[in-house]
Amino acid sequence: MTLTQKVAVVTGSTSGIGLGIARALAGAGADVVLNGFGEVGAIEELRAGLAAEFGVRVGYHGADLSKPSEIAALIAHAEETFGSVDVLVNNAGIQHVAPVEDFPAERWDAVIALNLSAVFHGIHHALPGMKRRGWGRILNIASVHGHVASVNKAAYVAAKHGVVGLTKTVALETAGTGITCNAICPGWVLTPLVQKQIDAIASSKNIPEPQARAELLGAKQPSGAFVTPDELGGLAVFLCSDSAAQMTGASLLMDGGWTAQ
Repeated sequence: MTLTQKVAVVTGSTSGIGLGIARALAGAGADVVLNGFGEVGAIEELRAGLAAEFGVRVGYHGADLSKPSEIAALIAHAEETFGSVDVLVNNAGIQHVAPVEDFPAERWDAVIALNLSAVFHGIHHALPGMKRRGWGRILNIASVHGHVASVNKAAYVAAKHGVVGLTKTVALETAGTGITCNAICPGWVLTPLVQKQIDAIASSKNIPEPQARAELLGAKQPSGAFVTPDELGGLAVFLCSDSAAQMTGASLLMDGGWTAQ
């Protein structure tokens, strides 16, 4: 599988799942535009390191994806600097945990803006160029929570269900154009976001961090192991391949058996 001469924009790709997917796409030959927060020097080191390791062009744009105008600027930057956006990976996300009656309205708005509305805006701006070229791959990183719910995660669950529905709609609207749109739905992945939940369990129950990890996994994920960013990257590369040309509108679970229960 080669993605040589293809350009991929991966949101939230300075760490975690997004970085794993960006690495996999670069390894398949794609030029990559990174996006995310972090210290300027560390991001430049990451960008230069990926370019050197994989021999591809790697750029960075610091768009704040809670702001639609900055999402438009991200896509425009990629098209102007690299010539196209052939692969769009909507990965950036945030979390807030609270019962519905205690859920701050501003946190609801923030989670919906980044986890759902940003996905729409990215697709909205990338699709015209994909249609002109007659080829495109849109990968929306949803979640197991796009299929099932958990307590105290109203905004996140609502947003991820919305991402799955948006994926299906875009797939129908682009059917037969050479563009596919699919959702990847991971279970527990050891990202900074999940590490915060592990730390919270350890703190609230006064237990060691490894025990808190095991508790988190044991409650949901029968495999007893975290999904890795590299595994998700491998799936992303497959979905960009010719072998997946007729896979569109799919919602692909990689959840260690979570939803099989």
